[in-house]
Amino acid sequence: MPKKNSVSVTLEGVTKVFKNTKGRSDVVAVHESDFTVNPGELVTLLGPSGCGKTTTLRMIAGFELPSSGKIRIGSEDVTMLPPNARDTATVFQSYALFPHLTVGENVAYGLKLRKLPKADIEKKVRETLDMVGLGELADRPPGQLSGGQQQRVALARSLIVEPSVLLLDEPLSNLDALLREQMRVEIRRIQKRLGITAVYVTHDRVEAMGLSDRVMVMRDGEIKQIGSPQEIYEDPDSKFVAGFVGKVAFFPVTGLEKQEGAWNCVLEARKLRVHRFAPKVEPGKPAVLMARPESLRLVEPGSGYVGGTVRMNIYLGHSIETFVETAHGEVLIQVDDPASKKIFAEGAPVSIDFIPERVRLLVSE
Repeated sequence: MPKKNSVSVTLEGVTKVFKNTKGRSDVVAVHESDFTVNPGELVTLLGPSGCGKTTTLRMIAGFELPSSGKIRIGSEDVTMLPPNARDTATVFQSYALFPHLTVGENVAYGLKLRKLPKADIEKKVRETLDMVGLGELADRPPGQLSGGQQQRVALARSLIVEPSVLLLDEPLSNLDALLREQMRVEIRRIQKRLGITAVYVTHDRVEAMGLSDRVMVMRDGEIKQIGSPQEIYEDPDSKFVAGFVGKVAFFPVTGLEKQEGAWNCVLEARKLRVHRFAPKVEPGKPAVLMARPESLRLVEPGSGYVGGTVRMNIYLGHSIETFVETAHGEVLIQVDDPASKKIFAEGAPVSIDFIPERVRLLVSE
């Protein structure tokens, strides 16, 4: 299947309000959403249940109409167009395959609706099934396939019509962990090969980080942050984003003072200088030091910033996860290459130190 000219997807001030007919308050599912998915880019909408990510996807697809705002695909305003008038295809959480049709017939369905010549349909079905690794299963009924294979059929059925925009609504949630990982890689490989613009919805941070060019984190119908997986993970702008995309610990700090592009602060009566910080950090505002497990290290009692007691060590081969009870709650420390490090025994008193370039200052919410 050749590459198609990629297009952008743009939302301008898009709001979706669900009217309540039983006398209760209306529900604002999406509030003034503004973003652009660049041509050929895969952007993931990430957030908890009810945050508005699926509603946003459904508005792009045309299954829901915005209460206000505009949606553009390329230069075309598609805000009020029905789904069949938009050059999009959707892969759903449920495979939605026709049980009475073979794999090949399921994949061919969209082309038959377009009344393409039979020979052209057969050729494209073969090419598309080969692309998703199902070339030998064209004559099987879907009921004889595994969950991962059925999801590949659903993906092939969407790709064969060569949409300008591919929309994926939690397509891997029904698969086991290993299949999820395999399909995640496969979807990314196919998307990059075709150069197709894609919007992916999930509540799984691993999927979002492993698939995306950019991640858009949502909460309560609002976009909280947009950035590359690395930016979202290493430089979150809020405690919510930091906690949603990975394991993290927060330590309250005081005495904020900005000096030469960095912040001086006090943690556990010790001074600390932090070079990475969120835009909203200000003197006088409560703030916390954000630390990922890999940005922490264990040292002898009294040598670091925060004291505690080792409660549990979990051996993972390439690393050990150490859980330390502190005055700020339980803190997870990731010890890489454990064979070369001192591992403190469970019950031992310890102190927690920081790798300065890996921590970030955030506003305490």
